[in-house]
Amino acid sequence: MRPLAPTPAQRNWQGLELGIFCHFGINTFHGVEWSDGTLPARSFNPTEFDAAQWVGSAVAAGARYFVLTAKHHDGFCLWPTETTDYSVASSPWRDGRGDVVAEVARACAQASMPLGLYLSPWDRNAPCYDDPPAYDEFYLRQLTELCTWYGPLVELWFDGAGSQGRQYDWPAINAVIAEHQPQAMVFNMGEATIRWVGNEDGLAHDPVHYVVEETDFSNYTEQTTSLDRARYLPPECDVSLRRGWFWSAADEPKSLQHLLAIYYSSVGMGANLLLNVPPDNRGLIGADDQARLQQWRAELDRRFATPSAAELTSDGATWVADFGRDVTLDHLELAEDYSRGQWIGAHQVHSADQLLASGQTVGHRRIHTFAPVSTDRLHITLDDEDAVLAAVRGYATGGAAPGTVGYLASTEQPQ
Repeated sequence: MRPLAPTPAQRNWQGLELGIFCHFGINTFHGVEWSDGTLPARSFNPTEFDAAQWVGSAVAAGARYFVLTAKHHDGFCLWPTETTDYSVASSPWRDGRGDVVAEVARACAQASMPLGLYLSPWDRNAPCYDDPPAYDEFYLRQLTELCTWYGPLVELWFDGAGSQGRQYDWPAINAVIAEHQPQAMVFNMGEATIRWVGNEDGLAHDPVHYVVEETDFSNYTEQTTSLDRARYLPPECDVSLRRGWFWSAADEPKSLQHLLAIYYSSVGMGANLLLNVPPDNRGLIGADDQARLQQWRAELDRRFATPSAAELTSDGATWVADFGRDVTLDHLELAEDYSRGQWIGAHQVHSADQLLASGQTVGHRRIHTFAPVSTDRLHITLDDEDAVLAAVRGYATGGAAPGTVGYLASTEQPQ
């Protein structure tokens, strides 16, 4: 059976690989992850707010897109919406005339950084939330504002948390997106074009299927959503640089080894990585977080900036990657031509008679590690003669380990 192929917009999004998430809002000023919509708007006051610094930090980290929480579950809006007074317009910041979304959008445009926006369907402040038809109209107005006020969007992020058992007017939501932001990827809900990987730890697991018949709903239920048909929905791995999603003075960034392990288990498994970097209550990315991002980027560049590219030939399902000279490798990157869909379901990599690596899917990018080996060519066996390798690249990292994920999922705080 011929695999489903991605749309050009989906392929473009998959090529972005790494995005930065920014959880910022009323919770930032109270040291909490979730609030119930009663925290006073007057407490929002980031006196040193600098959107250009946020986006500059994302650029320095090597990110290729940026997603902002325009409204989290508490209902506080980071733009001066016409739908509610629970927004920046009721805060002392910028004398009530500020617009976080506008300033971030402007900074992204200046840096040529694609912008995405998160608009929580669950709203713990809106009085009309318990009246579904009224809330649907309220939510459509908010979505329309975000889709028409801030320029082109690369992604619209719909979090399922708190919405178990709730039916929103997704046909109407989809219509707003189709009219105003047809190129935007739609995350997780509605007429989704990308999906959640299924955990908040930033980890994809082999196999990583781009075509699925059901999706996970949220981190707080085992509920899944059955699709009306198999769909091409590549996964996005979301995880925070810190333990929490919103900034807290008591928190700190994850270790370099932890972040490296996340990279290998997300981008290195053919999924996109959306790494949350929460601004502090001054409205700045903290020095410790910036330093860890720079350290992470520097180590990734050290490992992957100088590849040995191979010339590829094939005889059915067997491919030869010829480096043209003897090279010493301890990392190997495979890339599939998935423009016609994802064909590779299993693969093996041999050097002479030695098995170096094996796995299931390849997709956009698959990174393998192994003990250093010197060779001028590799033999790669695929499980499907119709599968096509787009690229094979080798790296000599000095035997660098991918890192160890030293965490328990239960210690991660809710998004």
